[in-house]
Amino acid sequence: MNIIITGASSGIGFELAKRFAEMGNHNILALSRNASKLKDLKSACIRKNVEAHLHPIPFDLSAKEPFEDTLIPIIKQYVQNIDIVINNAGHLVNAPFHNLSSIEIATMIDVNFTGPAKLIKALMPILNAKAHVVNISSMGGFQGSVKFPGLSVYSATKAAIACLTECLAEEYKDIDISFNCLALGSVQTEMLAKAFPNYKAPVMPNEMANFIANFALNGSKYFNGQVIPVSLSTP
Repeated sequence: MNIIITGASSGIGFELAKRFAEMGNHNILALSRNASKLKDLKSACIRKNVEAHLHPIPFDLSAKEPFEDTLIPIIKQYVQNIDIVINNAGHLVNAPFHNLSSIEIATMIDVNFTGPAKLIKALMPILNAKAHVVNISSMGGFQGSVKFPGLSVYSATKAAIACLTECLAEEYKDIDISFNCLALGSVQTEMLAKAFPNYKAPVMPNEMANFIANFALNGSKYFNGQVIPVSLSTP
């Protein structure tokens, strides 16, 4: 499988890349703004499997240029088609709504929604038949879930990517590409620490990564256009 993972330099994305590398038979394109941490990821993947095919791609999802011009040529240096896309990158600012700056709001929208949408659009011509796009949302963006002060824009952007998932599944149901969304509960990541500094999550990043990897490989056999809660606690 040819697999793209965004937000691959830390947390769940880092563990996801390691999990796919451990399997040994995948080309993994790991995207992140942090080039030095991507180097750490490549080393970690090689330790898991000396023959791991991990390709670090430093890239900023908030970039304004068309991804067709900037990112796709880089991807095509490694693979010509894509089987799995995992939109895992996220940005969170924990602050009262009235205190958020315009830049903070724009960055959350760009990284959590606009960037993934632009990435999917740019990848459409090179998605294989039966490709599976997995968007990572949050229970904060799941309709009817408990909401928390300070996370209004973050939660709203995660709700937006969930709705986009449903819309794309309907729009492209006739070309055999699946779109699903996982609304994650509490996982012990740096982002969770920003949202709930003193909280200890019941799930570790590697545990959630194992679930997401299996879902990305097999979930499209059973689901399309679904927003699925994956949560023991919120937080």
